[in-house]
Amino acid sequence: MRIIENKKIWFSISAAVIILGLVLGLARGINVGIDFTGGTLMEIELYEYVSTDEIREITDQYDPGASINHLGNERTTIQIRTIEDYNNQERMEIFNQFKAEYDLPDNEPSYASQFGPSVGREIQNRAMLAVVISALGMLAYITYRFELTFGLAAITALVHDVLIVLAVYSILRIPVNSPFVAAILTILGYSINDTIVVFDRVRENVKHMKKSNFAQVANDSISQTVVRSINTSVTTLVTIVALYVLGVSQIREFALPLIAGVISGTYSSIFIASPVWVMLKERQKGKRSHRVNPDTN
Repeated sequence: MRIIENKKIWFSISAAVIILGLVLGLARGINVGIDFTGGTLMEIELYEYVSTDEIREITDQYDPGASINHLGNERTTIQIRTIEDYNNQERMEIFNQFKAEYDLPDNEPSYASQFGPSVGREIQNRAMLAVVISALGMLAYITYRFELTFGLAAITALVHDVLIVLAVYSILRIPVNSPFVAAILTILGYSINDTIVVFDRVRENVKHMKKSNFAQVANDSISQTVVRSINTSVTTLVTIVALYVLGVSQIREFALPLIAGVISGTYSSIFIASPVWVMLKERQKGKRSHRVNPDTN
């Protein structure tokens, strides 16, 4: 395998996806959910299944961009998510329209809550802090068990995975909510595990190499682990895809980023982490050679 020699191709593929997501995100804006922006969430039991288009005839009067989901085994409960911060009177006005349309009992909505912008900012800050602490912890552990170059390459692959998942969300206009944060942390754990398998083989092969041909060591190590990586990813994807196809909306919101993350994590462990490690080692080797032979300038 000539993975390292073709690193520009792999880097270009990732860069194209990330740039496309960035451009679309800047042009259209990231579809940030009410968990982050603040807004209103209502759940109303209709006692029968009602199509989304029919529900929107009411909700579009208040917010055409509201998210509609069906909950429950019979899908008779509707969940309305909107970034508009409705007060109690406005929520009751919406409920009264559903009550009149579907002859509902004269009681309160089964569930209603508001998310203030301050709560959204707190969730964002805590999410960012969790990702940063996780990355630093992984860097420290990998540096301790391997060496700094392995740690830096692994963190580069993790950053790549997060950016790819964000790009997928931007391209598909998927709402970024709390399940997204849990999914990102899960993806980081999966991706680092796959990368460590490759790096562990690299570390073993480095002990036996006769020359400082890091590219050949990385290629050989990837060849020895690629089947395991693909088999593990495919079996994981089968489970997650089944959850996405058969699960309810909340499960799908968690499963979709996992699907993108598992694919990205497998890709980065093979095509991103190892090439970056080779680049770091060759740069390190070049600096040492320069110190040993300062007359090369």
